[in-house]
Amino acid sequence: MNHTRWLDDDEQRTWRAFLSANRLVFDRIERQLQQDAGIPLAYYEILVRLSEAPDRTLRMSKLASSSLSSRSRLSHAVARLEEAGWVVRRACPTDRRGAFAELTPAGLAALEAAAAGHVENVRSTLFDKLTPEQQAALQDIAQTLVAGLSDEPVWPVAGDEPVAGEERPAASG
Repeated sequence: MNHTRWLDDDEQRTWRAFLSANRLVFDRIERQLQQDAGIPLAYYEILVRLSEAPDRTLRMSKLASSSLSSRSRLSHAVARLEEAGWVVRRACPTDRRGAFAELTPAGLAALEAAAAGHVENVRSTLFDKLTPEQQAALQDIAQTLVAGLSDEPVWPVAGDEPVAGEERPAASG
């Protein structure tokens, strides 16, 4: 028998508030990044992840999984970032199917140029609207959801450890 667990009135209000808040926050963040820096939020996130990785380099598969993106979507995004000169893709010397993405100095400069406006927008859109207690509750809720929905940690990304016998490509200057 099929038994649907319908949402009660409080759950329905919570769900709809959650959806609306997510859409409004991400729309505002996306719009600001596009207007001020010409960078979509998804690309900005890739640049951030690479900037925080050892040698500013991550294996493409790790970058895709940690950013909750399909490999094909990530590959398309990295191709666009390569066209801008912000990322280079390097083949894995020990795995013909593997590749690394590396943040270039130009990519780091683009990220640094966008960061102040982005952080101010995140602060004014999200954090300035919440009390410290609400911020702590939001963090706890978000971490609980991520832990329950993801098979691996998504943020921050631990250093991309090479597979046994695999060498990380040399960083370019």
